[in-house]
Amino acid sequence: MSDRPPRRRLITFLAVVGGITTALLLLIVILASIRCAIGDETVPDRTVLEIDFERRFVEHTSDDPLARILGGRDAQVGELIAALERARTDDRVVGLVGHIGAGDYGLAITQELRDAVQAFRASGKFAVAFSETFGEFGPGNQGYYLAAAFDEIWLQPSGDLGLNGIAAQTRFLRGAFDKLDVDLRMDHRHEYKNAMNSYTERSYTPAHREALAAVLGSMHGQLVRGVAEGRGLAPAAVTALIDRGPFLGPEALQERLVDRLGYRDELIAHVKEKAGSGAELLFHDRYLERAGKLHQEGARIAVVYGIGPVTRGANSFDPLFGGGPSMGSKTVAGALREAIDDPEVAAIIFRVDSPGGSYVASDTIWRETVRAKTLGKPLIVSMGNVAGSGGYFVAMHAAKIVAQPGTITGSIGVLGGKLLTRKLFEKLGVTYDTIKTAGNADMYSDIDDFSAHGWQRFQGWLDRVYVDFTNKVADGRGLPLEKVQQIAKGRIWSGEDAQKIGLVDELGGWAVATRLAREAAGIAADAEIELRTYPAEKSLFQQLLGDKPDNSEAVADVRAQIGLIEQLRPVSAELRALGLGPGTPGALGMPDITVAP
Repeated sequence: MSDRPPRRRLITFLAVVGGITTALLLLIVILASIRCAIGDETVPDRTVLEIDFERRFVEHTSDDPLARILGGRDAQVGELIAALERARTDDRVVGLVGHIGAGDYGLAITQELRDAVQAFRASGKFAVAFSETFGEFGPGNQGYYLAAAFDEIWLQPSGDLGLNGIAAQTRFLRGAFDKLDVDLRMDHRHEYKNAMNSYTERSYTPAHREALAAVLGSMHGQLVRGVAEGRGLAPAAVTALIDRGPFLGPEALQERLVDRLGYRDELIAHVKEKAGSGAELLFHDRYLERAGKLHQEGARIAVVYGIGPVTRGANSFDPLFGGGPSMGSKTVAGALREAIDDPEVAAIIFRVDSPGGSYVASDTIWRETVRAKTLGKPLIVSMGNVAGSGGYFVAMHAAKIVAQPGTITGSIGVLGGKLLTRKLFEKLGVTYDTIKTAGNADMYSDIDDFSAHGWQRFQGWLDRVYVDFTNKVADGRGLPLEKVQQIAKGRIWSGEDAQKIGLVDELGGWAVATRLAREAAGIAADAEIELRTYPAEKSLFQQLLGDKPDNSEAVADVRAQIGLIEQLRPVSAELRALGLGPGTPGALGMPDITVAP
């Protein structure tokens, strides 16, 4: 047995593990580089672009090295759209084949993909969708909604079509808290700020039901119109079909919801015959590598991503519990600051996909959008699946806000509070005693209740945040405060409805945001542009080596965090407080709902 002290043995072990991990990551990068170097870099003369829509789609790959490795097969929405845009005018590309499943990438992202497919088809090229099944004993609404944008749909004979409408389910914990003797001291501004209801209620309140039903109704209407348009059916007929769904494969064919039942080999043979002699298939990412990316030179438009819950500090990534990336105020505000201060940047596109979170972090990012406006640098917000509460806070002072019809946005409100666990622990034989140096020293304790003074201060904080939020919305959107107060109250809206009430300017995605950025910067529609991401994307080598800025004026500090301890650190937080701690929304958080795709 070694006589080395246990602590030193642990440090040595972790150092070895860290070194092996780093070496493996470097080896992966080297092998990938070699593969690219020796691969065929030509685009065939008759190419059929192939897209696997069953891959996971992400808005943007996190800077975290482990995220780059774990998400190696994730497709970025922007790159897929760029591939379709490039292929649209490439004479070597004659058609498109898309492999589609249930489709669970969110309604707004589905609409983004639909827009790109329809723009591709507008060039006169064919587009064929193939699905083994649109939901195997499960909903496939979004996948089929995407497929309806293609001019031909194939379904495997054994497959099903889960076109059966949209449902939302919310988990309510009040009954469990009552059984556990956990008291709740929470409040919100105002009745539509429904994230709190998951803890305080047993079912939907009237306001909660009203807001959620309106959003689902809007989404359902979008689904009906998209299917009706794509399949050449009357909207009333599609509504009736959805009420009868789901459908077996032969039933879907009979109802003209698909064009043909067939297997993959039959589809490929059909596509190659359609494309002409010598046609070859090429995945969209490989095509983009060979054909070259678009928008690499010309007038510069900065692209800044704000993805995930809004938090203070740098962007982060949760590799263990599927939490994905966060919108760190230090990183995002720093990226906006860099783009604003760069004299070569003519305009900024700020891509936001966030359910909100920290009020202070949201305000930090908001300040940079105000600076952009003050300094005359046009800033256009493009919203993804969700841009609500803190996600709307960071967007509300943009020159223009663009959302998809299915984007969930709004939720202009605030919530907060705590769970009191003293009685639960007393049941387990655990007791607490307190020593205080001031009357309100235990205000944030999850053991002791608010004092009368503490509750009053808490209510004052809620009021302060809500007043600040609504006033800034009124100022940023040029709306009367009275109207903002009517449409706020914590209520969520679909992008379609948000446009009607003035929270959104135009409906669409990247294409619309880019057009608006050109117009705001005075760049001609046919002029070359450069879309450059801020902060500058680093190679995996650079991330592994780490990066420390000289001061807070520099780009946000992005350090390579691949050590075993650092990656396991979120575990303790996830296991805290019956699993509720990390899931509890921030002051500017969104409702906890599950929408079946």
